[in-house]
Parts: sequence; C-alpha cells; structure tokens
Amino acid sequence: MAAAAVNSSSIASKQAPIVNDYSLRIHSDSHSFRSLSFSSQLQSLSLSVKNTGSKRVSYSHELSVVVRAERSSDSMEVDISLSPRVNSVKPSKTVAITDQATALAQAGVPVIRLAAGEPDFDTPSVIAEAGINAIREGYTRYTPNAGTMELRSAICHKLKEENGLSYTPDQILVSNGAKQSILQAVLAVCSPGDEVLIPAPFWVSYPEMARLADANPVVLPTRISENFLLDPKLLESKLNEKSRLLILCSPSNPTGSVYPHNLLEEIARIVAKHPRLLVLSDEIYEHIIYSPATHTSFASLPGMWDRTLTVNGFSKAFAMTGWRLGYIAGPTHFVSACNKIQSQFTSGASSISQKAAVAALGLGYAGGEAVSIMVKAFRERRDFLVKSFGELNGVKISEPQGAFYLFLDFSSYYGVEVDGFGLISGSESLCRYLLDKAQVALVPGDAFGDDTCIRISYAAALSTLQAAVERIRKALVHIKSAVPV
Repeated sequence: MAAAAVNSSSIASKQAPIVNDYSLRIHSDSHSFRSLSFSSQLQSLSLSVKNTGSKRVSYSHELSVVVRAERSSDSMEVDISLSPRVNSVKPSKTVAITDQATALAQAGVPVIRLAAGEPDFDTPSVIAEAGINAIREGYTRYTPNAGTMELRSAICHKLKEENGLSYTPDQILVSNGAKQSILQAVLAVCSPGDEVLIPAPFWVSYPEMARLADANPVVLPTRISENFLLDPKLLESKLNEKSRLLILCSPSNPTGSVYPHNLLEEIARIVAKHPRLLVLSDEIYEHIIYSPATHTSFASLPGMWDRTLTVNGFSKAFAMTGWRLGYIAGPTHFVSACNKIQSQFTSGASSISQKAAVAALGLGYAGGEAVSIMVKAFRERRDFLVKSFGELNGVKISEPQGAFYLFLDFSSYYGVEVDGFGLISGSESLCRYLLDKAQVALVPGDAFGDDTCIRISYAAALSTLQAAVERIRKALVHIKSAVPV
C-alpha cells in the first residue's frame, strides 16, 4: 500500500491530475473513520462521503488526510516520469489566467476578464442556423479526414477571391481549430535540431509547438517604437543551415500589429535566399483589421507560394471559437503530411461545424456585414483604450492596426514596493497586483516573450472596458513610477 499525507484544506487547489480511482480514509482524534472516493482530476473533484463508524464526529479544516491507492497486496513502485518532450513544454499562461479569473467570477468575485482572446459577440445567426439544420438533417457522422469537399472548395474560392491564392481542395486540410493546424504543420516539417524563428512578442503557443517537434525556438525581438514589426536585417543575421520555419502572424496576437506589404516583400527576398526555410503565415485575424491598414497573404508574394503554409480559421472573425474549426493551405506535399498526422491524431473535424463554416464563407467578401459590424465595434473599443491609457504617465503604446489586443509597456511601474502587496518586479507581478487590487484579469507580457508589457483583450463591451480602465487607474495610484517620466 502506498500512502501520501495531505492537508484537507488544500485538496481543491491541487493541480496534479489523478488518473486512477482512489479511496481516502479520513482519521480524526476520535479514532472514527469516514471513506471518500473520487476519480478524474482534483480540480473537478467530486466527493461521496460514507460514514463507517457509528459516532458523529465534527471535523475541522486541519484534519490529516491519508490517501492510499487500493492495490494488490504486493507493493510496487509506479514510474510517474513524463516524456522529456512534454517536460520541456510550458503550460499556456493565457489559459491559466482565464481559468483563474473564471473561477473567481464563479465564486462571486466581480472580476473583469480581459485575458481571453475570444470575441464577445454571438456567432452570426445565419451560421448558427446552418449548424442547427445540420443536426436536424442528421449530418452528424464522420466526414473525410481532410474535411468535406464542400467546405474545402469554399475555402479555395475564398482564398482566390480575397487573398489572390490558387489552391485545389487536396491542398486544403480542415482541422479542429487553427491551433491544431499550426501544430501539425510544425510537426510535419521540422526535424530534431531544426530552428523555428519566431518574432517576439509572439502568441504563447509558437515556441512550445517548436519544442513538441524537438525543434529549437529562436526568438527575434522587436521594439514598441517600431510597432513590434520584425527587422529584416535581424532576421537575416539569424538564418543558418538549421533554419527551417519562420512564423509570421499578421494581424498579430498579442500586439495588433499589421505587416505592411513592402515589409513583407523585404522579408520574402531574404527567405528566397535560403532553400530550406519555409514560412508559416498565421492569418487568423485577417478580417479584424482597421483602415487604412490592409492585409497581405505571404504566399501571394513572388516566389513564396511554394514555401508558405497559410493558416486561417473561423474562430475570431466569425465569433466561432467554440465551433473549433481552422484550416491550412499549402503545397500538396506539406498538406498531405499534415493530413497524415491528423488521421492518426484526431481524424476529421466536426461535421456540424463544417456545415456552419460553409455558411460563414457564404456571408460575402471578408465576412460581409456581419463581420464589419463586429470590426466597427472593436475599432471603437481600441480608440477608447488608446486614448485612456495614453493619458497615464509612463505607459507606452503602439496603436494596434488589427486583432483585438492592446500590448502596453508598463515597465516604468516595475521595481516598486507596494504596501500590502509586495514588489512589482515585472509583468507577472503587475498583473497579479491588478487582479488582486483592481479585480481586472490581464495577461503578463512575459508569456509573449516581452516582459515590459501586459496584454489587454478588448473583446468585451465598451462599458466593461470603461469600468476596467477606471479600476486600473485607481490601482496604479498606489504605485509610484520607478522611472521618472
């Protein structure tokens, strides 16, 4: 029998998942016992209590709990080690903070949640109805692994009309979200020891995906004074025979920056000099863009079609995050490799979601009126936040040209000891302070490779953002800027 002692007051907060069923025996000073059983993960703990003694006992939070795995009489050690590949990967900080904020809100704490990258709009009714009709009509079975021919053909049409890209359906792979599309692409093209070049600030998952492929992420820092855009000279200086994949995201998460056409052309000229180098162009925010900025698909540049993997999806522009649907387009050889991985990984995406996606692509150029209404609201929110934070001393801003994030430099507030809280040493402690004192959930910039900043998602109602700004202002009053402004 194996045993581990834990404090009962900490049971609900344990994060390590329990993968087997266990029996607990709780011992009190009265020498009476109760048995509890649970399964799955501790954070979703479900307890059933059964008295095994006849005496009623009052239990305090200080009870000592002994957890014993019920096994055979032969005692055996269990190897609980994990794959080095998994151990090298960091958990998503955006997911962790979002979950924490959600838990606080469910507990009655009035937290304003501005951490998640999720539109606050409902899926347009035409799209939702298409999904409902798919269920009613019995369209609930497996689809081809790569996606339905109907949807892949519609994607080809969209890419031709909106992006100037010519693909055939066999060069399209539909997956369970753009995140899956990106991971499968990295796994398909990278070998152990290859380098994946990632401009920073970056989406939190890019470096971890490289590590999952046994590749090495190479971070290319950018500056807020240059709108967080990659310097082609820096890129050129980092390229070598191990360079396999350059990841570009425009419009960008977390900065909202949009790569202008001429800068992409400079990058393309550099890429063309390195035969092994491929480009993964993450274009999931392409329709959430603010004039006069315009979107350019990297694969449309001269000589780049053959070496570009274009990723897009339906989550952001069409407010379809829960539908879990994305896609990758590229040369047949690479897309076929991604298809092979998916066939052994998840198989095809949801049949219902695919029917809804066809309806989404039928809304018109760039999503038609339904998307333009959302983009107009996002722009209004952006303008409010840029003006509001621009009035705060010591805050540096790069005005986003797309997506729905504001990446603000708050580094002038670092290095300050706050009464009742402690030292504000960087983006993570500042975000903890704002969650504690202002009850606003934001994401620290160190998760995105830039500790000077914090990310605010303005995928929330304008009234909610107004309340958040007021709370943040009041909380910052207690911090004296460490750097004169």
